[in-house]
Amino acid sequence: MKRYRIITLGCKVNQCESAALGHLMENAGWNCSPENDSPDVIVINTCSVTGRAAMQSRQAIRQAIRRYPAARVIATGCYAQTAAGELQAIEGIERIVGHNDKMRIAEMVSCTEDVVTHSEKHMPSDTACAFTALPAVDNRERTRAFLKIQDGCDTRCTYCIVPHARGHSRSMPLEDARAHLCRLGSDGIREVVLTGIHLGAYGNDLKPATSLAGLLARIVCERPVDRIRLSSIEPTEVDGRIVEMMADPKGPLCRHFHIPLQSGDNGILRRMGRPYGREQFVRIIEDIQHNVPDVAIGLDVMAGFPGETDEAFLNTYHLVEALPVGYLHVFPFSPRKGTPAAGFENKVPQSVIKERCRRLRVLGAKKKAEFYRKCLGQTVTVLIETAADAQTGHPAGLSDNYVPVVIPGAQVRENTLVTVRIESIQEDGTIIGRAG
Repeated sequence: MKRYRIITLGCKVNQCESAALGHLMENAGWNCSPENDSPDVIVINTCSVTGRAAMQSRQAIRQAIRRYPAARVIATGCYAQTAAGELQAIEGIERIVGHNDKMRIAEMVSCTEDVVTHSEKHMPSDTACAFTALPAVDNRERTRAFLKIQDGCDTRCTYCIVPHARGHSRSMPLEDARAHLCRLGSDGIREVVLTGIHLGAYGNDLKPATSLAGLLARIVCERPVDRIRLSSIEPTEVDGRIVEMMADPKGPLCRHFHIPLQSGDNGILRRMGRPYGREQFVRIIEDIQHNVPDVAIGLDVMAGFPGETDEAFLNTYHLVEALPVGYLHVFPFSPRKGTPAAGFENKVPQSVIKERCRRLRVLGAKKKAEFYRKCLGQTVTVLIETAADAQTGHPAGLSDNYVPVVIPGAQVRENTLVTVRIESIQEDGTIIGRAG
């Protein structure tokens, strides 16, 4: 029996695409290889958003080649798209496949007479193509699904390699998105996470043009699934209509925003090419907090962008400290070849970047603990993800406002929505709730 394994690095869009590719592999007669088995084909779905992600992608490829010398190793994803020349130098890679051809990998490896020439090994093509809907995946054993409704990005932040890797912004047609959601709902999925490279740009390229708020309004009206969660959205694209829909306690939109701040210093934001200042960002967050009770707000924050002085860093630190946010994703600046910021002067020493990241992560842990304490005594709706959590043995799940809750003694099934009162937080940080 032919066996495959997919190794995924990077964002939720990559995870979506890996799941779809796995489905295509199985339809083509391949079986997913368990960890203790030797696969015949290994696909590494790479990431290039930071230098560290690119390094981890190379390491994953080399490790696969070294550990499974008889396997056919294929590299795809953003690093394969943007740095195919670097990957060609790695002995043992059979193919380097770009985004446009990623969903053809099952077809490529299933051809028994396939002989890869040197020119075929390097395959990435131009990313400027129409939106490619991912094939349907069997979700019957899952509680949550991810639906990619947008790809690419037309914004040109000076530090970001993603537009080079993913191409221009393009969207799934609205009716197709509705059909996918209906299918997921009929499969028994209770929560769908809408994902995209630039999710807030959804619909701008469609004819007639629509918007993320327009799609959400249709979802709210038709209710194909119980819960909808947004992956990440730019601050300037937090539409008032989205906030209003999220504020409805009977609506399907989860009380959760993940928003990239990147910096709290106006000078650094300008150098980054970000289309807002700190004052506008504060107003956006305060408006969300005012209108959506107990909302979870997460931020992306970058440390060490060229020209980030001690004062600029403290502007970021103190802004985050003052904002009503629940968690942080902290990234060090990483110069990416081909981006304007890679050539900027006034580089910040790596030791300083490392210390600034450490301070921000400590602050992030503090903000998360504060948010969880604020949730004590609240009654929330929890999607049960497991009837027996690996750590506690009790049912556990995620609330609509992104709080992981363990529910001792509850007689509940996986993939059910349960009303839970958050009662305590244990010393190890486990959040305890009571059903009913």
